[in-house]
Amino acid sequence: MNDDVRNIVLGVIAAGISAALGWIARTYLWRRRLRRRQAFLGLPENSESLLVVNRDPATAEPAVHRFDVFALLELSALVKDCGANVQVVTQDTVRQGLGERTEFCVGGPASNRRMLAHMAAMLPGVRVNVDPEPGPDRGAFQIGGERYRMDPGVTEYVLLARLTAGTRRDTRPVFLFCGQRAITNQAATRYLAREHERLSRKYGGNSFVLLLKVVNSQAYGADVVELVADVTRAAQAPLPEAEAARTSHRAS
Repeated sequence: MNDDVRNIVLGVIAAGISAALGWIARTYLWRRRLRRRQAFLGLPENSESLLVVNRDPATAEPAVHRFDVFALLELSALVKDCGANVQVVTQDTVRQGLGERTEFCVGGPASNRRMLAHMAAMLPGVRVNVDPEPGPDRGAFQIGGERYRMDPGVTEYVLLARLTAGTRRDTRPVFLFCGQRAITNQAATRYLAREHERLSRKYGGNSFVLLLKVVNSQAYGADVVELVADVTRAAQAPLPEAEAARTSHRAS
């Protein structure tokens, strides 16, 4: 074998080794990101999860608002990316405790009784005005000592929460998407889909409650979302007695 042939053979071998190492490295990084995503979302491969859908409060018949349908599609894609399975159930048919399966609960307490139960159990510092009558406080959030009113189509708020019950390592989380309007629910699910890696690095497997602001939804839809604050501490601490009494007649 002359020098030219030997150099060609060695070059081919080196290129093959480099390609193999590159493929191994990319596969390792992809699998590591997948495992991190699965751990954060509580979705090991082939596990089961629930999407709890609310009802459209604007209709007398059982129906789901189209923006909530879009939210479910966003969440279904996340679940499938983790290799898990999903079951869609309505808010009035869920009969299971917390931690058995990962749960994604969509909709405010006025349209989702499952959300109402979760907030009463795990977010005692949050009140939502569910009064159907028009007024400046309609749909407003009370979080600790702060109130967040909506200006429909201009400034609206939504809570995105990851909550766990108990201390078992295999306890699955509950994700809440509690918005002042249906489009804000979609905005929160889109935010989770876009930011889950950053949230995983920051919070790991811990609980958190984020207050998000949806900006000018009448022009930008669910795309422009700003993080207002991490309100975990205020949301999980009971409201002061005076504040709780003042809001109890309109809270859920």
